[in-house]
Amino acid sequence: MTEHLKMTWRAIMQDKNHHIIVKKLDGKIVSSCVCVIIPNLTRNIRPYAFIENVVTHSDYRGKGYATECLNYAKQIAENTNCYKMMLLTGSKKKEILNFYGNARYNSTDKTAFIQWIE
Repeated sequence: MTEHLKMTWRAIMQDKNHHIIVKKLDGKIVSSCVCVIIPNLTRNIRPYAFIENVVTHSDYRGKGYATECLNYAKQIAENTNCYKMMLLTGSKKKEILNFYGNARYNSTDKTAFIQWIE
Protein backbone atom coordinates (compact mmCIF):
# COMPACT_ATOMS: atom_id res chain seq x y z
CA MET A 1 0.00 0.00 0.00
CA THR A 2 1.46 3.34 -1.03
CA GLU A 3 1.76 6.29 1.32
CA HIS A 4 -0.54 8.30 -0.95
CA LEU A 5 -3.21 5.60 -0.67
CA LYS A 6 -2.86 5.53 3.13
CA MET A 7 -3.16 9.32 3.34
CA THR A 8 -6.22 9.32 1.10
CA TRP A 9 -7.89 6.58 3.14
CA ARG A 10 -7.24 8.50 6.37
CA ALA A 11 -8.67 11.68 4.85
CA ILE A 12 -11.83 9.85 3.76
CA MET A 13 -12.25 8.22 7.17
CA GLN A 14 -11.89 11.60 8.93
CA ASP A 15 -14.41 13.36 6.66
CA LYS A 16 -17.81 13.30 8.38
CA ASN A 17 -19.50 13.92 5.01
CA HIS A 18 -17.90 10.92 3.27
CA HIS A 19 -19.60 7.56 3.82
CA ILE A 20 -18.38 4.21 2.52
CA ILE A 21 -21.31 1.81 2.67
CA VAL A 22 -20.73 -1.93 2.48
CA LYS A 23 -22.82 -5.09 2.50
CA LYS A 24 -20.98 -8.00 4.09
CA LEU A 25 -21.77 -11.70 3.96
CA ASP A 26 -19.72 -14.19 5.95
CA GLY A 27 -17.15 -11.48 6.66
CA LYS A 28 -16.70 -10.65 2.96
CA ILE A 29 -17.71 -7.37 1.31
CA VAL A 30 -20.05 -8.28 -1.54
CA SER A 31 -21.47 -4.86 -2.44
CA SER A 32 -20.64 -1.24 -1.72
CA CYS A 33 -21.18 2.37 -2.63
CA VAL A 34 -19.93 5.79 -1.60
CA CYS A 35 -22.24 8.56 -0.39
CA VAL A 36 -20.83 12.06 -0.05
CA ILE A 37 -22.92 14.76 1.59
CA ILE A 38 -22.16 18.08 -0.07
CA PRO A 39 -22.87 21.30 1.86
CA ASN A 40 -24.84 23.75 -0.22
CA LEU A 41 -25.76 27.45 -0.12
CA THR A 42 -29.00 27.15 -2.09
CA ARG A 43 -32.24 25.29 -1.37
CA ASN A 44 -32.50 26.83 2.10
CA ILE A 45 -28.90 25.85 2.77
CA ARG A 46 -29.78 22.15 2.52
CA PRO A 47 -27.03 19.76 1.43
CA TYR A 48 -27.33 17.14 -1.28
CA ALA A 49 -25.96 13.62 -1.54
CA PHE A 50 -23.78 12.31 -4.33
CA ILE A 51 -23.63 8.54 -4.82
CA GLU A 52 -20.66 7.00 -6.60
CA ASN A 53 -18.84 3.69 -7.06
CA VAL A 54 -21.85 1.38 -6.74
CA VAL A 55 -20.23 -2.04 -7.05
CA THR A 56 -21.36 -5.61 -6.46
CA HIS A 57 -19.13 -8.66 -6.85
CA SER A 58 -20.31 -10.58 -9.92
CA ASP A 59 -21.11 -13.71 -7.86
CA TYR A 60 -23.62 -11.75 -5.76
CA ARG A 61 -25.47 -9.63 -8.32
CA GLY A 62 -29.24 -9.72 -8.58
CA LYS A 63 -29.74 -10.46 -4.90
CA GLY A 64 -30.63 -6.93 -3.73
CA TYR A 65 -27.32 -6.12 -2.03
CA ALA A 66 -26.61 -2.96 -4.03
CA THR A 67 -30.19 -1.86 -3.37
CA GLU A 68 -29.53 -2.29 0.36
CA CYS A 69 -26.46 -0.07 0.02
CA LEU A 70 -28.43 2.58 -1.88
CA ASN A 71 -31.23 2.44 0.68
CA TYR A 72 -28.72 3.00 3.47
CA ALA A 73 -27.28 5.95 1.53
CA LYS A 74 -30.81 7.35 1.31
CA GLN A 75 -31.16 7.07 5.10
CA ILE A 76 -27.94 9.05 5.49
CA ALA A 77 -29.23 11.68 3.04
CA GLU A 78 -32.55 11.96 4.85
CA ASN A 79 -30.87 12.14 8.27
CA THR A 80 -28.64 14.99 7.08
CA ASN A 81 -31.60 16.91 5.58
CA CYS A 82 -30.49 16.55 1.95
CA TYR A 83 -32.89 17.84 -0.64
CA LYS A 84 -31.77 15.41 -3.35
CA MET A 85 -29.54 12.48 -4.17
CA MET A 86 -27.61 12.22 -7.41
CA LEU A 87 -25.58 9.53 -9.06
CA LEU A 88 -23.85 9.07 -12.38
CA THR A 89 -23.20 5.86 -14.23
CA GLY A 90 -20.96 5.29 -17.18
CA SER A 91 -22.88 2.16 -18.07
CA LYS A 92 -25.17 2.04 -21.07
CA LYS A 93 -26.36 -1.48 -20.22
CA LYS A 94 -30.13 -1.65 -20.06
CA GLU A 95 -30.11 -3.83 -16.92
CA ILE A 96 -27.92 -1.30 -15.07
CA LEU A 97 -30.08 1.65 -16.15
CA ASN A 98 -33.20 -0.30 -15.14
CA PHE A 99 -31.61 -1.05 -11.77
CA TYR A 100 -31.16 2.67 -11.05
CA GLY A 101 -34.65 3.42 -12.34
CA ASN A 102 -36.10 0.74 -10.06
CA ALA A 103 -34.17 2.32 -7.19
CA ARG A 104 -36.17 5.53 -7.92
CA TYR A 105 -33.43 7.51 -9.65
CA ASN A 106 -34.43 9.20 -12.88
CA SER A 107 -32.46 10.35 -15.87
CA THR A 108 -34.85 13.07 -16.97
CA ASP A 109 -34.49 15.87 -14.39
CA LYS A 110 -30.86 16.81 -14.99
CA THR A 111 -28.26 16.62 -17.72
CA ALA A 112 -24.74 15.65 -16.70
CA PHE A 113 -21.63 17.01 -18.37
CA ILE A 114 -18.25 15.60 -17.49
CA GLN A 115 -14.80 16.97 -18.25
CA TRP A 116 -12.02 14.51 -17.58
CA ILE A 117 -8.81 15.92 -16.18
CA GLU A 118 -5.54 14.15 -16.88
